[in-house]
Amino acid sequence: MHGSFETVDGRPAVRFERRLAHPVDAVWRAVTERSELAHWFPAGVSGELRVGGTLRFTHQDDAAPSEGRVTELQPPHRFAFSWGDDLLRFELEPVEGGGACLLRFTHVLDARDRAARDAAGWHVCLDRLESRLAGRAAQAPGSEPTEEWRARYEQYQERGLPSGAPVPEPASAD
Repeated sequence: MHGSFETVDGRPAVRFERRLAHPVDAVWRAVTERSELAHWFPAGVSGELRVGGTLRFTHQDDAAPSEGRVTELQPPHRFAFSWGDDLLRFELEPVEGGGACLLRFTHVLDARDRAARDAAGWHVCLDRLESRLAGRAAQAPGSEPTEEWRARYEQYQERGLPSGAPVPEPASAD
């Protein structure tokens, strides 16, 4: 269930494999449809779902929006896109006669020291994705670190994933 640190095309990456008790089509909708992404993905996503299409990412903390481009799209099995200098890839493979699927998620990073921080964030996001698919309430994580994220971050540091990237501080109560 934990992500691993790898090198992809000479760049640092975190990779997750999760077996989901849902068919590929249901998971595909969850990773590509704006209304579904809103329940688990760490930013609002809008744009064109086609190779070369521009994606726009908006953040809850009023940070400036960022952009990316769809680099791969093979419905309902592969979806990849850039997000700034990073690359994210979702790969879905049916298992158990199609009643479940294997999700492989890879985030190719622009800096090695982001591995533990970003792995913790994606771990939380993918937990929320699983909750959403199971019909339980799920809300996308915000930009501030939660206790859940902090616990995962410590776990990834203990597992030896590179760390050192800045970590957002919790908002102070006024």
